[in-house]
Amino acid sequence: MIWDTADTTFAENLAAARAYYAQADTLAAPRHATALDKPVGQWLTNLRRPGGLGKDPERAARRAEQLAAIDPDWNPGQLGWTVDWQRHWAGLAALLAGGAGLEEIVPGVTHHGDDIGRWLTRQARDWTGLNPEQQHRLGEMGVKPAARPQKTATRANAKAGAAKGSDAFTRGVAALQQYIAREEKHVVGRGHVEELPDGTTVKLGVFLSNQKNRRDRLTDDQLAQLTNLGYHWAVA
Repeated sequence: MIWDTADTTFAENLAAARAYYAQADTLAAPRHATALDKPVGQWLTNLRRPGGLGKDPERAARRAEQLAAIDPDWNPGQLGWTVDWQRHWAGLAALLAGGAGLEEIVPGVTHHGDDIGRWLTRQARDWTGLNPEQQHRLGEMGVKPAARPQKTATRANAKAGAAKGSDAFTRGVAALQQYIAREEKHVVGRGHVEELPDGTTVKLGVFLSNQKNRRDRLTDDQLAQLTNLGYHWAVA
């Protein structure tokens, strides 16, 4: 007898998640991913959204524990980075575990369709835009920041001026990270407003548009943060 169909459905999808993890070494699945004929990618995306684990706190906690037992990093948004970053990091770990050296993982080297080499090059180049835990995880694998060429004095002065708005920029990036981790997309509507955990709000669509229009006045660190979030127009 089935007492709770919701729990039964969750258990079936959880089995599919285990099967996916056995194949991919991560639960950072793209939305289109399937396993055991279940749309496990979309299911995980839904679970990561606020309230996605259910309204009952005890049930939600139990489900979170079950997912963490498969992959402790099943919800990378709580760690401060995107599902896409987590999947590429797991891909790098898999390639290294398989015997590849860092020097061999160049652009064009893929894992389950993701270009890990290109991603790795970007991480080393944009190191300052990573948070401390991301730097630590990559550092444990032997990844180091790439050497940067010296900038001209004119550009340096222009960048220094942009730093005055760093507090607003920091709030904007935090809101952007939260939005991408939840929605798993980078397109933000012009009128979208994102609320941060401390209750402050950010006009996210306007913020993103402004950064794109003034990218020549952003600091290298600010450009790197936007690049690592997937906005390649910010490449320094």
